[in-house]
Amino acid sequence: MASDIDRYELIWIYLCAAVLAGLFGVLLYSAFGLGIHVETDVGQIHPTQVATTAPFDQPGLRQVGPDEYEAVIVARAWVFDPPEIRIPAGSTVTFKLTSLDVIHGFKVPRTGINRMIIPGQISVVTHRFDEPGTYPYICHEYCGSGHHIMNGGIVVEPR
Repeated sequence: MASDIDRYELIWIYLCAAVLAGLFGVLLYSAFGLGIHVETDVGQIHPTQVATTAPFDQPGLRQVGPDEYEAVIVARAWVFDPPEIRIPAGSTVTFKLTSLDVIHGFKVPRTGINRMIIPGQISVVTHRFDEPGTYPYICHEYCGSGHHIMNGGIVVEPR
């Protein structure tokens, strides 16, 4: 009888160890294989000075090289500024994001773009858009009663 109990206990120990090893493998794959990582602080800006501090004083899209663009986007209560950007297919866009008021989100489905936009913090993410089409961007952090209407779009035009 004691032998059966020891055997069952050993099976549970091995099973728990295998589950932990599997979860650790998923964590490593997420961090290195998919590039999911904790947001790093690339800069600070006082939320009251966003409208007077470059580049956030002129939100929009700028070409910085061949097939390379910089999109400066400011989030505030229920709107993204600018609400839409247009780029040619095959372009790489570096998004620079900040918020004027509360925590917002910036998510572009079907891409790896998913950032929290925190007042006073500058977030940066880069992505290459190869396929023509419309890529919506949405706020995925609840920001108040108008949260459900806070969205914009990236229009990737064929060459």
